[in-house]
Amino acid sequence: MKITSLFKIILKLNILGILVLLLFSCQSVIRFSDNSTSSSARILNSVNSKNDDNALPSGAVIKGYASYYGDEFDGRKTANGDIFSQSKFTAAHKSFPFGTKVKVTNLNNGLSVVVIINDRGPFVRGRVIDLSKAAALIIDMVNSGVVPVEIVVIE
Repeated sequence: MKITSLFKIILKLNILGILVLLLFSCQSVIRFSDNSTSSSARILNSVNSKNDDNALPSGAVIKGYASYYGDEFDGRKTANGDIFSQSKFTAAHKSFPFGTKVKVTNLNNGLSVVVIINDRGPFVRGRVIDLSKAAALIIDMVNSGVVPVEIVVIE
């Protein structure tokens, strides 16, 4: 009889532990983590406080990690209403205005591509931009999946 009640207590504690883990895994994350991005965060904050249609200053620079869309997103609607295509040079960013043109440089190899922001994301901790597969191929990041990048606002 004592073993059964002890087993029930252990089971309840395990369930409680799992619920606590799930709760903490849903907390918000800091999008920018290194010293070079603290100035980037200030740029974004100053841009977001302006009343000029949220236009970003040309030449604004953000550093972080890029990933690219999986094939399952091909043909789905993006946040701005476009139909996503892996063959177009587009990207997702959490706060850049739709239509913003940015140059993304793979910091591992120096290769660059210009993309247009038409979606929101990425929604994975530590990443600042999601690229279409066409853009990812240009900067040679498909095999690695995630690479450090520099993003420069063009217009």
